[in-house]
Amino acid sequence: MPPVAASGFWSLTMYDEGRFFVPNALNRYTISQRDNLKANADGSADIYLQADSPGKDKEPNWLPAPKGKFSVMLRLYMPKEGPVSILDGSWKPPAITPL
Repeated sequence: MPPVAASGFWSLTMYDEGRFFVPNALNRYTISQRDNLKANADGSADIYLQADSPGKDKEPNWLPAPKGKFSVMLRLYMPKEGPVSILDGSWKPPAITPL
């Protein structure tokens, strides 16, 4: 998960090609640790950025995307105290991997 303080948060927001929110059946435009994400056995979470539902069991981790081009914006608020790993490069967001 992104390195933010306990009182901070991160968010991943979906935009269409025109930089507008993507209309979708879930009315979900962003996903964050404030959502009830379904964790993997190792504590990580897969986030699905796709137009079609990944399946009901994976929908808690689904950020609906348009069928065409899109962009996502990762924001981190209140990084952890000490060296700021997002700024010094010791933490990098995971790559978006096409399936």
